[in-house]
Amino acid sequence: MSSPFTPVEQEQIIDAIRRAEQATSGEIRVHIEAHCSSLDPVQRAIDVFHHLGMHETKQRNGVLFYLAHTDHKFAIVGDQGINQQVPSDFWQSTKDLMRGYFVQAQYVEGLRQGIDRAGQQLKHYFPYDGATDVNELPDDISFS
Repeated sequence: MSSPFTPVEQEQIIDAIRRAEQATSGEIRVHIEAHCSSLDPVQRAIDVFHHLGMHETKQRNGVLFYLAHTDHKFAIVGDQGINQQVPSDFWQSTKDLMRGYFVQAQYVEGLRQGIDRAGQQLKHYFPYDGATDVNELPDDISFS
């Protein structure tokens, strides 16, 4: 369970998650592993999504950022609630934005930009309701 990120970098990523979730009922997680155990990182991300229980949020508005750092693979998976709302090219355009940072080895900034972009969409479609919203999933980074 090694991380390519220092403790300070991990805290920067967690802080980005917390900021993105402040104005939404949506849930964002980041999962990191060295190797993608599937040929398809999207399929692996879907497996992790379910393993983390992200499909069990009340509004089905979870978003997972998956990164296999040694294999240089990543994927973004949104649950059906958010997928029904965002434009059809939203996740691909977000991946393209992140890839621009990743190719420059700016992984933390790439993740932060992607998380922020997802948070903006979640805020738009699933605004925070202080009366009923609870943080359904932990904000920490998961590893395998």
